[in-house]
Amino acid sequence: MNVPTMAEMMAQGKQPDVLFWVGCAGSFDDRAKKITKAFVKILNKANVNFAVLGTEESCSGDPAKRAGNEFLFQMQAMANIEVLNAYEIKKIVTACPHCFNTIKNEYPELGGTYEVVHHTELLKSLLDEGKITIEGGKFSGKKITFHDPCYLGRANDIYEAPRELIQKLDVELVEMKRCKTNGLCCGAGGAQMFKDAEKGDKEINIERTEDAIEIQPDIIATGCPFCNTMMTDGVKATNKESEIEVLDIAELIANADDL
Repeated sequence: MNVPTMAEMMAQGKQPDVLFWVGCAGSFDDRAKKITKAFVKILNKANVNFAVLGTEESCSGDPAKRAGNEFLFQMQAMANIEVLNAYEIKKIVTACPHCFNTIKNEYPELGGTYEVVHHTELLKSLLDEGKITIEGGKFSGKKITFHDPCYLGRANDIYEAPRELIQKLDVELVEMKRCKTNGLCCGAGGAQMFKDAEKGDKEINIERTEDAIEIQPDIIATGCPFCNTMMTDGVKATNKESEIEVLDIAELIANADDL
């Protein structure tokens, strides 16, 4: 795959139009790596001039901040800002709403101000500009529901871009009873992804998966690697693996026509 790093680009005296911030999940989690690859596939197909930081990218600091360690967050953020500013980065795209929210809303007060977009927004603009076309392909006629990531929806008011992309796939988009501003968390935000659940009689991700199962979709679409993990675990726990697939929007688009 063609994935240039900022260091390589700078060595050639080039500057990318957009920096793809991969994020910890997209870099290290085996399931999330598939989302990263699907997104890169689309960027290459659309001839987007992009680069990644590679080994110079560190955690955005979101889990540290949400878990209450402001000191660690600021250390991680400042280190990233130093790298981003040294490369004179102007625009950043990421497939992780946690990175998106943190870099967009919390880096500016530490000296890092950039135009930050979620990958569904960039995909939507590529579609609007005619740089990519979406046909239903192998998903044609499928019933798909979209789970709103908290940091994309309620925190940043982005609801339409992912849905518009799904509707272009010649599928039936069905909404869960709790969606958009009334969406329910998958249970992974606020650094909960990395700790055991508190005492209770049901895990949040099971509750959320049941919302989806109720409307009997073929696919649960997500726009966040954490949500993807939690919904996948929920589908496994409810023994619906053979009936319901969990896919990121980038995967839906990349695989619809086998780009």
